[in-house]
Amino acid sequence: MSDASGNAPLVYVAGPLFDEGERWWIETVERTVVEAGFATFLPHRDNPDKTADNVAEIYANDKGAIERCDLVVASLNGLTTDDGTAWELGFSHALGKYQIGIHTDWRTRFAEEVVNLMLQESIDVLVRSLDELTPALEAWKNAR
Repeated sequence: MSDASGNAPLVYVAGPLFDEGERWWIETVERTVVEAGFATFLPHRDNPDKTADNVAEIYANDKGAIERCDLVVASLNGLTTDDGTAWELGFSHALGKYQIGIHTDWRTRFAEEVVNLMLQESIDVLVRSLDELTPALEAWKNAR
């Protein structure tokens, strides 16, 4: 986590991590969250490298971070949302966590549906750029 003091609200930063571009993007999102005054849990940074022997540990770490977090920020880019990200959003929604989705991809599924309707209707805020993310985070802070 980026703030060991425990004073800043904790954000679980979710998104696909399968290639350098995805990791660069999610790290850029994470920096934006930190610059807005939040602590973060970033799965690929805050877990050991995945091996056949530690997938249960990584699952438990991620699940525990979602349980501890104050809110979730999730990258939803693509025509379909990454299945792991969708699980993280479903689990955090079931726990009543506040969720901000970020979708900067110009492609949409349907005219009225930017992402899968189950995600679009369950997240609290959908932003379309990093410039929109910071005010969304500030709004959450101010509403607390």
